[in-house]
Amino acid sequence: MFLGIDVGTSAVKALLIDENSATVAEADIPLSVSTPHPFWSEQNPADWWQATLGAIDALTAQNPTAIAATRAIGLSGQMHGATLLGADDKPLRPAILWNDGRAMRECEELDQALPDLGIQAGVATMPGMTAPKLIWLKKHEPDLFAKIKTILLPKDYIRFCLSGDKVTEMSDAAGTLWLDEESRSWNHAAIDACGLNMDQLPKLVEGSDVTGTLFPELANRWGMGRNVIIAGGGGDAATGGIGVGAVSHGDGFISLGTSSQIFVASDKYRPKPKELLHSFTHAIPQHWFQMAVLLNGASCLQWAASLLAEPDIGALLRRVEAQHAAPSDILFLPYLNGERTPHNNPYARGVFFGLGSDSNREMMVQSTLEGVAFALSDAQSRLHAAGAHCELPGVIGGGARSRYWIQLISDIMGTPLARYEGAAKGPAFGAARLGRLALTKELPEDVCLKPAIEEVIEPNQVRHASYQPRFAKFKRLYAALSDEFTPT
Repeated sequence: MFLGIDVGTSAVKALLIDENSATVAEADIPLSVSTPHPFWSEQNPADWWQATLGAIDALTAQNPTAIAATRAIGLSGQMHGATLLGADDKPLRPAILWNDGRAMRECEELDQALPDLGIQAGVATMPGMTAPKLIWLKKHEPDLFAKIKTILLPKDYIRFCLSGDKVTEMSDAAGTLWLDEESRSWNHAAIDACGLNMDQLPKLVEGSDVTGTLFPELANRWGMGRNVIIAGGGGDAATGGIGVGAVSHGDGFISLGTSSQIFVASDKYRPKPKELLHSFTHAIPQHWFQMAVLLNGASCLQWAASLLAEPDIGALLRRVEAQHAAPSDILFLPYLNGERTPHNNPYARGVFFGLGSDSNREMMVQSTLEGVAFALSDAQSRLHAAGAHCELPGVIGGGARSRYWIQLISDIMGTPLARYEGAAKGPAFGAARLGRLALTKELPEDVCLKPAIEEVIEPNQVRHASYQPRFAKFKRLYAALSDEFTPT
């Protein structure tokens, strides 16, 4: 048995798979995000650990025999989170997350100090990345900054709690701006520019490497054996790719999770920072990927349902689909947490435009779904401009449960999309596969197989044409409002 743990933003997910990659048990423990100031986003690392314990406890209760047979653990997690440990190896403050926008000025300072950083780091300097957050802390919390002994990413804090090892791997390190993507090694100049030293960063390994073994007391808690190994794992985008077999050049997927990504695997390093794409190391050796990253995805639907006091999202979507006859008269800019591709604007915010006295909740939710699809289409254009193409992307993540939404995205993007069996399993499944690779040393292409395709959804060309004027208006609306989002 192989255990995958994904430290997400909205939940920690634990998933157990067998030697045939069949899911044996799974559990989710929800998390909450703190926003102490506008544009800030934080979580307490202790909450991740308690949720991890709770999730594995739940798996143990579900299937104690299977959990006892666990031989390897793989880790996945939200990227970029600055988790700061002091001399006692305890967190000094809440972790600053991927969708935090406080460090925009620090990005400008980093660009001035290192004009070629985007080519080395595979991405334009953005406030959600780890490096500018540390410059912000040095300026605004200098006493705390002076106490930093170790900087870890979210999944790697869980690794430390599981085994005591301070290690990260290439795909998650890629999101810090401190990794030289092509050489797959720490970039000393970028680390120096943040006022840090190498001793404060974890050891670098590949995602399919062994990093340590589970503490005996935790093995006892869950009835596991004494030598349960822990794999390097990966950032959630990379483990999503491992889970759906997106490892060969041109393989790709669309993730509809809390955030959204369009991911295309690559056989070599192809930086395109001017297109606001992420060109990152994959979680297996000598593989890379290109990715358009949107900070808002299925979270927009969750937000709209909560705002409208709709507890049953499935029933809500069925009502929306039943009344959907044409593109909505309402436009929704889905930038609730700012945006990366194609705007790199942490200050962007959500907008409903065109509300009338006849607007109802179904119309508002339809426009929410369309807004996310428009944003994906906008991001896809950047990938195409960079020469990255995927013939048949699969759709994964929580949003993949809705066939209606996938059809809508296909119609707006004009792209065929695949519905995979078990598409909602996501990064935890990929993490479990990395645990297997670390243990067995099998070839990645023998383990990272694509799921069976349930259905290929073709775009409705009549609908695609009808959406193009709305898509153009969507882009004009953002352009008209972009300056207004900037705080005064």
